[in-house]
Amino acid sequence: MTQSPPAAERIPRVEAPTLADPSESLAEFFGNHPERRYIMFGGKGGLGKTTFSAATGYWLAKQGKRVLVFSVDPQASLSDIFKTDIFGKGPVKVMENLWAQEIDADRHIREYQDEVRAKILEMYGMDKVPDEIEDYIAAASAEPAMEESAIFDSVVDIVNQGDYDYYIYDLVPLGHALYYLSMAKVYDEWIGKITQLREQMREYEEVAARMKRQKEVDEDQILGELQYIRNRINSASRILTDRTKTAFFFVVIPEQMILIDTKKAAELFARFEVPVGGYIVNRVIPEELGGQQIPAYLRNRITMQKGELDQIRQTLGDQVIGYVPELERDVTGLPMIERVADLLYGGATL
Repeated sequence: MTQSPPAAERIPRVEAPTLADPSESLAEFFGNHPERRYIMFGGKGGLGKTTFSAATGYWLAKQGKRVLVFSVDPQASLSDIFKTDIFGKGPVKVMENLWAQEIDADRHIREYQDEVRAKILEMYGMDKVPDEIEDYIAAASAEPAMEESAIFDSVVDIVNQGDYDYYIYDLVPLGHALYYLSMAKVYDEWIGKITQLREQMREYEEVAARMKRQKEVDEDQILGELQYIRNRINSASRILTDRTKTAFFFVVIPEQMILIDTKKAAELFARFEVPVGGYIVNRVIPEELGGQQIPAYLRNRITMQKGELDQIRQTLGDQVIGYVPELERDVTGLPMIERVADLLYGGATL
């Protein structure tokens, strides 16, 4: 039988740069980096991203900051954690200085369809959108990419309004987050090429008009629309990659496969230059329980976690800016959110 490689070989050191200083706590990070207004918690599904998003929003709101916690994940649980139905209702105030929002992608798609219809009618002077165009709009809206685009667009709408001191993005699972990053790059390159061609055509049209002593050509609506789309794409991309205003925190738990997957994601995030704020280790079972009368499975998990925590300290070191213990119940409602905030921030103030 082939032996498994040592843990240090299985989980090599994560090389993605972080913004945190050595031994800096999460509260100190916010105090030392007040310019970081766009905060994201990410990781594989079910590790605690929503919990930490809500707890961080709670803590910042208690410091007198206006905070919006929002999610574009169709499986989002902000409504569950805040015990308030917020889906598709825009920003909902859950306590003083704190608002929460869950995006309804389907509604955004319908709004997008109406916008396309209005632009067709305006640009071509029609009274009614032709049936074949309606069929195309319906078919395009059914494409999976349309939902991704609607979500992508929603993030831009939320952040560009600038109504809050902090925006906390309860990010979709890592695979989708990386997809958004790559989509922004592909969209930008594609729109860039089309815009360049359209600008060249515009120059030819203007030269031809001058040669014929005609008045200047009318405003190019198509070029204007392309430039508008490109600006929105760049705005969305900057939300994730702005190295002066954004911080991304990986949420992990002390399990081997989670750490390996997170390492791969960290390398990809580094490639896209996402500014990583650090790592938070969740669901740590207190070692002192080992001295009590506990079930064998729990004792085994403590032993397993001890080995993984040793590797976390070895491979991530001072990139870890918080450890949170396993709790006895799900985090729902403001009292439990406050409890997690105390565990994350230790009663510190800005």
